[in-house]
Amino acid sequence: MIRYIAPLASLMVLALAAAPVAAQDAEAGQRVFNQCRACHTINEGARSGVGPNLHGVIGRKAASLEGFRYSKAMQDKGAEGLTWNEESLTPYLRSPREVVPGTTMSFPGLRDEKRLQDLLAYLKQQS
Repeated sequence: MIRYIAPLASLMVLALAAAPVAAQDAEAGQRVFNQCRACHTINEGARSGVGPNLHGVIGRKAASLEGFRYSKAMQDKGAEGLTWNEESLTPYLRSPREVVPGTTMSFPGLRDEKRLQDLLAYLKQQS
């Protein structure tokens, strides 16, 4: 019996390691985005609020939305070449002030990984 435990445990570890990361859910991401609506719009052509309109944010260079007044910190990041994509938005949405020190965005960050992935799916859908 004991000689079967080690191979069984190894198989379980391999199965868990091969399990896919939780799928992104844009519909759930739309609900997560509701907390962003206090400052941001997302509809194409909509005016910006306290924060910039986020329609088409994926692939957009940071601080590049025409007519919006960005913080100096965000302008500097844009000048450095920061472009919003899943890889750059993930750490930013987790902790905006760590990625852009001096940002005026008051959002403290989204710590829940599933909600973060869902929000990214929604932003991609709107881009």
